[in-house]
This record gives sequence, structure tokens and C-alpha cells, in this order.
Amino acid sequence: MADRNDPAGGWAPTWALGRAVLLTGLLLVAAVLLGRIDLVVLATPFALGTVYGLRRRPVTLPGLEVGTGDTHLVEGSPMAATVTVANPDAVSYDVAVVRTRMSRWLRVEKVGFGGTGVDVSRSGGADRPFVTSVPRGTAVDLSLTGTALRWGRHPIGPAGTRVAVADGLLVSRSVITDPVRMRVYPMTEPFEAVEAMPRAAGLVGAHHSRRPGEGGELAGVRVFAPGDRLRRIDWRVSLRARQLHVAATLSDRDAEVVVLLDVLAEAGRSGGVRGPATVLDTTVRAAAAIAEHYLHRGDRVALLEYGPAARRLRPATGRRQYLTVLEWLLDVKAESSPHEPYDLIFGPQLLSSDALVVVLTPLLDERSAQMLARMARGGRFVVAVDTLPADLPSPKDRGWAEVAYRLWRLDRETMIGQLREHGVPVVRWAGAGSLDQVLRDVARLATAPRVGGR
Repeated sequence: MADRNDPAGGWAPTWALGRAVLLTGLLLVAAVLLGRIDLVVLATPFALGTVYGLRRRPVTLPGLEVGTGDTHLVEGSPMAATVTVANPDAVSYDVAVVRTRMSRWLRVEKVGFGGTGVDVSRSGGADRPFVTSVPRGTAVDLSLTGTALRWGRHPIGPAGTRVAVADGLLVSRSVITDPVRMRVYPMTEPFEAVEAMPRAAGLVGAHHSRRPGEGGELAGVRVFAPGDRLRRIDWRVSLRARQLHVAATLSDRDAEVVVLLDVLAEAGRSGGVRGPATVLDTTVRAAAAIAEHYLHRGDRVALLEYGPAARRLRPATGRRQYLTVLEWLLDVKAESSPHEPYDLIFGPQLLSSDALVVVLTPLLDERSAQMLARMARGGRFVVAVDTLPADLPSPKDRGWAEVAYRLWRLDRETMIGQLREHGVPVVRWAGAGSLDQVLRDVARLATAPRVGGR
């Protein structure tokens, strides 16, 4: 690669310069051979024009930079980016041709230089060349505005530019800059759930536990004991019993919620925020909604991946954890693996026995069903959320494709039925209220008396 400050390595003559030199030389040679002075007069304008155009040659190559506007975008929100062409030289750029690549999930609708824009939504997109002039010592911004269609880290670039100077007699080599990735966070679907939790194991929180403590849920009335607060004395009972009694309450505790993302398989074709959703789209958006709901209530939330990468986000609370969850979800991708990732994720030291485990899975891999059954047999509180798109199209190929598809559907329904027999509730994700009844059932089973000491 040529040095930016080396004019010989960064600039090359154009065909216009070659034609001017060739024509001038031919006319002069012909004038000498034929002895015709008129040919010299005819060659003079070409020679003088070439010399005048090359009187000031550029020294440095143009600068190019890609920048983004808001770095915290959400699906469906407006996006803005700029490609800046800088002229650090003392010679003005007659023509600068700028071109950049864009992710297909960043729909550019308007492109323009210096506040003037051109609608490109119907004219071939933003990856076509755009031309402008750049005066010396200045910079010109190519603005790109549009809409972010899907979550993820989407590249803007690489961008490239070539400039022509000296009345088009010299052209620079291509200057290419690295792409910049724009972070687009998943749109949080509306989600609410009941307060019912199988176990609340923390010290403080919003869920009613079964342990006595300083809470708001009345557990009964008992005899006053040393250490009880005077404001809890029930005077009506105390006067009737002629002995001090206090109102006993249950402590309010927080819970740990583990959101497990099954990334062993992908299905469907994504249409962005307003179009059809794939398994991964539903999984990521549902995980963001569930995490936001429980973090807002003060619970601890952790995230796990069931896949070859086995990524894990430790449990924490608060707004910082929510932002960390959104950042963590940007790197979720579907990966198949011939190995069983169960032991890497669900070791006894990694998953609390009191945690509520919400598994987002399409149930496309038999290992996913085996994992759910193993967790249920191990005494975990598991809720399986089906993320397979309901409108998944059937194959249209001839032959046995449609019959095989129907058999696969029946086999999957049988698998779901077997999971429910093992005590794993399976519910389809439907936004707000998706887990209400399931959480009530899990909480009721957790508080039910155990038979036979089990």
C-alpha cells in the first residue's frame, strides 16, 4: 500500500492526461517532419492546458471516515450515519466519488451532501456511487438516513472514495476505510407476569416468601417475643388474651430468574421488525422482554446459551444489568453442534436450585427436549417457552416433502406431550400474559407438601 504522503505512489495519470500528451507529441512530430508551423499552433493549446492543469499537484491522499449518530438504537427507530471525505491538501478536489456498503437490515431512505438529500428508497439503494467536489482544507459529509429494521451489530462500510484533481488529469488511488458496526437493540415486546414465583431466596424484594420476616403479607398472630417491634403489637388480641401478641408477617424477597436461550437450531425467514420473525428473532425479543420485566421488579436475572459457545451472563439486578442483557443479546446466533452442551452449562455450581428457569426453545433438536426433562428430574423449576413461528410455511416441493413435514409436526407434538408428562410446562410465546398460568402452576407445585419425603 502506498504511503499517504507519497504523491508518486498515491496518484496516477488519467486517460485524459495520456491523450493530451499523446496528441501534443504527435502534432509536434508531424510539424517537424512535414515542416508545417500550423501543426505547432494546433498543439499549443493542448500543451498549455496540460501544463496549467498540472501547475499544482496534490501531496496527500484524501481522508475518509465513517461515523454513526445515535449508538443506542432500537428496532424500527430512525438511523443516521455519515461518510466524511476530507481534503487536507492545498489543492481542491474537482470530483470525489464516494461509495459505501450497508447492511441489508439498515434501510437507507435518503442520501445527500451538506443537507441536500436524494430519496434512494426506490432508486437502487445507498451502495451506488455519489459524486461531490471538496474544496481545499475542508471536509464534506455524505449523510445516510433511514430505518433500523432488525436487532444485531450491523456494519456500515467498508466505504471507499477516489478523487480527481488538476482538471481531471490526475486521479488518486482508492482510499478504503474499515466498516463501523451500528448496535441495534431488540424491540422489547410488551410482557407482564403474575407475582407468583416458586421460591424467593434473596434478602429483599417484591415476592412473598414462606419465611417469616419484615414484609407486608400477614402470616398470623403470635405471642410477643424479645426483639419484636412495638409497632407490630396487636392490641385487640393482647387485651382479650391478657398477654402481648404481635402480628407475624412473611418476608418479601427477591427471586433469581434464569433465561435460557436454545440456539442449536434456526427456522424461518426474518422480515425485520415489521415482518415475519424467525426462531432467533422471537427468542431474542422474548428474552429482552422477560429480563426487563423481572429486573424492573428488583429480581436477579441471568442469561445462558444452550449451544456450542455456552455463553453465560451472571445474575444481577438493576438498570445496569438490563443494559448488559441487551448488549449480550446482540451476539446471540444459532449454531449447530454434534456435541452435547448440557454439562458445560448446568453444572451444580452454575445454576441455583431455587432459580426459575425460563427456557426459550423451538424444540427442533431432540437434545433440547432431553435437557428439559433432565432439569425437571433434577428438581429445577422449569418453564419451556415455544419460540417456533406459528406461521412456518410447509415445503412446496413435489414428492414426499409435505407428508414428511406433517409427520415431523406430529412427532414434535408428541415430544411436547411427553415433556408435559415429565412436569415441564410448555407454552407458546404470545407477549403479555404468556406465562401467567404457567407461573401460577409452578408456584403452586413448589409450595405443595411433598409425599413420602420426596
